[in-house]
Amino acid sequence: MPWVEASFRGQKVMARTKDDGAFDVREGRVEIRYRPSDARAYRASLGNLTRIPGAELLPDDACVSGAYVPLRTPSAPSIKAAAPVVPAATGDGRAWIAYTDGACSGNPGPAGAGIVLINPDGKMSESFESLGEGTNNVAELTAILRALEAVPKTASEVIIHTDSQYAIGVLTKGWRPKANQQLIADIKRTLGEHKNVRFVYVPGHAGVPLNERADQLAREAIRTGSTRRLAPL
Repeated sequence: MPWVEASFRGQKVMARTKDDGAFDVREGRVEIRYRPSDARAYRASLGNLTRIPGAELLPDDACVSGAYVPLRTPSAPSIKAAAPVVPAATGDGRAWIAYTDGACSGNPGPAGAGIVLINPDGKMSESFESLGEGTNNVAELTAILRALEAVPKTASEVIIHTDSQYAIGVLTKGWRPKANQQLIADIKRTLGEHKNVRFVYVPGHAGVPLNERADQLAREAIRTGSTRRLAPL
């Protein structure tokens, strides 16, 4: 069966289609691959997939054979304290480290933001925020904004980890967004209030512990419709 390039939560993926080009939906989900050479196969909700305009159908062998793995762990719906994990990037040892993620049940649909923030002493704080109806990109951007708002303006460096290539593109690469312009402007203004902010891309659902934790927090916001603010660090 063919493949086609699609967008899933702001990331470009390969999605399984039928011979006529329509997504091959099974029990509401579509097989996706983050990279054609990656044998890990995932099942994404149809509501979170968007076909990239003009993308051509590719043959079945465009992606290697693989086995399914879960997009997220279905257990433990309630939020519990996560064990401390050494961040992927630690800067000069004085940096504030943030892992941010957004989630959306449908796109648009109920949305949530999740943040894990670590101060230079290693103390960690977690938060989540229910955003009501929104898009995945709004959720990703809002999570970044909330992290920046929580970091002292005197911080020597802020390192934000995100799995949203869209967010990195519109905030650092000069991409010209057609939507979310006010939210992006708010983030850029907040970025300007900090001395040094660095973005680190992490692949989503690839086992990066604190990225997975931020995703869980964002989904908890959707599940409960509630918000828990970051504790002072």
